[in-house]
Amino acid sequence: MISVALAAYKGEAYIEEQLLSILPQLSHGDEIIVSDDKPGGATEKIVRRIMADDPRVIYVEGRGHGVVANFVNAIRHCRGDKIFLCDQDDVWLPDKVKRVMEAFAGGATLVLHNAYVTDKDLNITDYSFFETRGSKRGFWRNLVKNSYMGCCMAFDRSLLKKIMPMPKYVPMHDQWIGLMGEVYGKVALIDAPLIYYRVHGGNVTGGETTTAQKLNWRRYLVRHLALRIFFGK
Repeated sequence: MISVALAAYKGEAYIEEQLLSILPQLSHGDEIIVSDDKPGGATEKIVRRIMADDPRVIYVEGRGHGVVANFVNAIRHCRGDKIFLCDQDDVWLPDKVKRVMEAFAGGATLVLHNAYVTDKDLNITDYSFFETRGSKRGFWRNLVKNSYMGCCMAFDRSLLKKIMPMPKYVPMHDQWIGLMGEVYGKVALIDAPLIYYRVHGGNVTGGETTTAQKLNWRRYLVRHLALRIFFGK
């Protein structure tokens, strides 16, 4: 069973297009968990309308504590053996699920794939996120410079016992999950772009951070990685 964990916040501009790009790739028993961090608005109305026609879409209310907590909330509601992380404003290419599931069948525990970067109208501005980012495997490499972008990730449920509970103030859920995959599993990289990663003025993630913020985040991350890996905390 596949679960898609989608974190939403004021996502009404693009979320329908995203959901409709995912649903044809899923089987009857799969699910999309939409955790909405601003319930009661236009996003909820769109999701519930789609739910009325397709019960694989499941709406849950977020806790209003930010993007990381919202993804954690979505993941906690997932029942599948394979969990795909998903942003509200991208578009999945038609063979994404097939290609990722092939990587799992080859023994991967965590899969990271490439992406086309686009503008808000899906005009491609970068044909390889991997090349621009310099994406590679490796724990230390990804601790210093993160390759793990959540919208391009999926992981096996067996990693959940290592990922959760996620530290309360971890700066990036995707980096934490990726590093747990590096330590406790087998990571597969798919060089083919499998989504349109839409960059627009309203993206919730991907903003600029100061050097001081990055250093503080790394200290926090290193501390909690050590606690998890060596002491199981």
